[in-house]
Amino acid sequence: MRKIEQYFYAPSPMQKVLALLLLPFSFMYCAVATLKRKFARFRDFGIPIVSVGNLVLGGSGKSPFIIEVAKNYTDVCLILRGYGRKTKGLKVVSIKGILQESVENAGDEAIMLAKALPNASVIVSEKRADAILKAKELGARIVFLDDGFRFKFKKLNILLKPKLEPYFSFCIPSGGYRESKRAYDQADILVQEGVDYERKVELLNPTSKMLFLTAIANPTRLEEYLPNVVGKITLKDHSFFDKEKILKEYQRLGATSLLVTQKDVPKLEDFGVTLSILQLRLKINPTITAHIKDYITKELEESKIST
Repeated sequence: MRKIEQYFYAPSPMQKVLALLLLPFSFMYCAVATLKRKFARFRDFGIPIVSVGNLVLGGSGKSPFIIEVAKNYTDVCLILRGYGRKTKGLKVVSIKGILQESVENAGDEAIMLAKALPNASVIVSEKRADAILKAKELGARIVFLDDGFRFKFKKLNILLKPKLEPYFSFCIPSGGYRESKRAYDQADILVQEGVDYERKVELLNPTSKMLFLTAIANPTRLEEYLPNVVGKITLKDHSFFDKEKILKEYQRLGATSLLVTQKDVPKLEDFGVTLSILQLRLKINPTITAHIKDYITKELEESKIST
């Protein structure tokens, strides 16, 4: 477990003391985040927007949740910030599955979503409102907004609650929450892992000596799905991989493939080695998907009437 994960999820005695000393900053962060969302400008874009977010730092399964739901619709646009990319501003990553940008310009998550959903377009932008307007310009009828809870748009707010929760129920920096835990009560749909959705992992293209390599949030959540591996390399979420260093370790261990997640694949396609993939899918309670469908249907009908 990386130090930052240990601090938030399994702190040592000294880390617990540090977290308590930082509480004044935590309370200030929580208050600012709450007030910023409360007093933000409300906007109705006249298009169904399904926001999939969480309150904790990373690793709740937002992307696979969006994939599982969005695959059932056409004329869809996925909008996300594009963490880890080497660019700024608005980028149209794909148009109905046809890539327009590289992983460096778009970020690993955006490329993964674009490849997983050939029926959808993908946009990355720090300014989500601009991205929604661009999505409408591209002909989208439905928007899926990654991590959009804090934006005061007319939308369906879905919050995912993972099994693994931070040790302290405080906001950053004393705990792993980005807003007060009480904000769960403000979700239109609260989706609890293990109750409303389950992770299903399939190992694709396994080999005899796999070197596990990943740059995702909370990689320890994959431990229960890992087969025997010859080594493990875990990096900060969205990190790009140092090809020379990775291949040196690959050769030293006599590995026959790199074992990676779907999100890691776009950054490794030019490494020239075999990739074994931990393919994650979510099994979602049909009641949840029906609720989402009802919202989208209702909003589409209302938009027809208004035009």
